[in-house]
Amino acid sequence: MKNKIIFWIPRVLTILFILFLSMFSLDVFSEYSGLELLLAFFMHMIPSFILIALLVVSWKWEKIGGWIFIAFGIAFTIFNNTYKEPIGFLIISLPIFLVGILFLLSHKYNRK
Repeated sequence: MKNKIIFWIPRVLTILFILFLSMFSLDVFSEYSGLELLLAFFMHMIPSFILIALLVVSWKWEKIGGWIFIAFGIAFTIFNNTYKEPIGFLIISLPIFLVGILFLLSHKYNRK
């Protein structure tokens, strides 16, 4: 039972975080129309698309995925300057690091 919980927690958290980030993409519908709307929506969804790809990799190879999530967390923190604001870091960057660590723990416990 413990292994199943450790298996599912990083996956569910990643899906919830992707939905959370994707929610911010919806603001383009009030500002743009036509082709600009599609382009703006696509641009806002790029982090979510990257996280979906990372989730697919991590689902199959937990150890590799965990390290990639941590590396993505570092890049995401630097690129979005969330290190400058503690609240921004806690809400946006910290979940990515947490998911990476949880995938590494899942690999460790499910390997046995």
